[in-house]
Amino acid sequence: MIISISGNLGSGKSTVGKMLAKKLGFKHYSTGDFWRELARQRGLDVYELNKLAETETSIDKEIDEYSAGLGKREDNFVIDSRLAWHFIPHSFKVRLTVDAEEGARRVFSHAREEGRNSEKKHEDIAEAARANELRESSENKRYLEYYNADPGNTDNYDLVIDTTHISAEKVVEKILENLPD
Repeated sequence: MIISISGNLGSGKSTVGKMLAKKLGFKHYSTGDFWRELARQRGLDVYELNKLAETETSIDKEIDEYSAGLGKREDNFVIDSRLAWHFIPHSFKVRLTVDAEEGARRVFSHAREEGRNSEKKHEDIAEAARANELRESSENKRYLEYYNADPGNTDNYDLVIDTTHISAEKVVEKILENLPD
């Protein structure tokens, strides 16, 4: 079984993905980690890499091919990715949503954690919210242009969970309760 977790910035994709994979004894992959590593290699933060990706299509294609390849050669893993539902259509597709302010608060906090060096350290939550909005808008525009894929369309998913007011543990429980037999 492959479980793809998509969602808004700050919705808990990576946190939930890691917890779920551990609970199931599966591998965990994160295209967000891959994206941060690409940014670091280029001496950019994730927002700068996102801007560059608007004109350099090879950046998105590299990550998208990585996701699609995983879905063809492996099984029993969890992947958190904004587009894995599209590139691994046979996965159990989960969409996590979050209120924009709460998502910005989480992104603001995570940017200060170890391993997130390629993420911009925002001055405050309001700046993080503006950056999230710009980043998601840029990504969504490219996804529609390249693949006619709309990550916000809930019809693309098997399960949608609003994470604004619930813990990551509770989100994992909801996913486990809804997995097909």
